Amino acid sequence: MAEVTILHNPKCSKSRETLKLIEEKGVAPKVVEYLKTPPTANELAHILALLGKSPRDILRKKEAAEAGIDADALSDAQLIAAMVAHPAVIERPIVLANGKAALGRPPESVLEIL
Repeated sequence: MAEVTILHNPKCSKSRETLKLIEEKGVAPKVVEYLKTPPTANELAHILALLGKSPRDILRKKEAAEAGIDADALSDAQLIAAMVAHPAVIERPIVLANGKAALGRPPESVLEIL
């Protein structure tokens, strides 16, 4: 099986549930605590392409407001840069496997790419 990576926040219940679900399937994923090691702008753009989503689709609205990010005033590239600078605004968890990506909301949605 190809490497499985989870962009994980251990304080998030959905992220913990998704990690547990992956491990219960016998997969030992690479765990990236994205708050400590955020993706680069290029990596995030690639993840968005794999998800088939725009930056606004994975933006945590409350956290963005708290960080002073006005998504409506920013281009996609500017929003990606803001998300990299403030990784707490990125929806989680995101799982990468087999050249695909899935958002773990609900956690079971990641099973499709494993």
